[in-house]
Amino acid sequence: MSKKLFVISGPSGAGISDIVANVLAARSDASRVIPVTARKRKAGEKDGVGFFFYDLEGWNALKEAGDLLETTEFAGNDYGTSRRLVNEKLAEGKNVLLDLDVKRAGEVKRNMPEAVCVYIEPSAEVLRERYEALSRSTLECTLRLQTAREQRELSGFCDVRICSDDLEQAAKELSALLD
Repeated sequence: MSKKLFVISGPSGAGISDIVANVLAARSDASRVIPVTARKRKAGEKDGVGFFFYDLEGWNALKEAGDLLETTEFAGNDYGTSRRLVNEKLAEGKNVLLDLDVKRAGEVKRNMPEAVCVYIEPSAEVLRERYEALSRSTLECTLRLQTAREQRELSGFCDVRICSDDLEQAAKELSALLD
């Protein structure tokens, strides 16, 4: 059976990192892809651990070659996902899991339509409870909820939705998708 790229997105507080970590720990046929960046390495960072680092010329060559499935800029630095690295993992017989925000997930889906996009979020009431526990103020909670609503509205391209009220159950559902 051929392996697939699974792009996982959802609002903060959905438990995505825990769910993905659970699936990766339980399955030898699942893998992450190390992201690429055009930022300078910090002291102690090694290429291929955490990130693959490129200078601006190399980054632009990746873009021109169509190798970047998605990109984003943060604090003046470019980050992205390499199509080549995804395809290498798929060729090794691995399902690839990318954990990206909904806008970046949409970009991957446009550039690689065969990718399976999964939107993970808890019920509205559980999300509110999580945000109330995390937030330092009512305003912060309200802003988090607004951001989550905006992300949900952008997620129409997603192929599958998983409720993460129960993180263990959500991990089982994600794992079942890989089969």
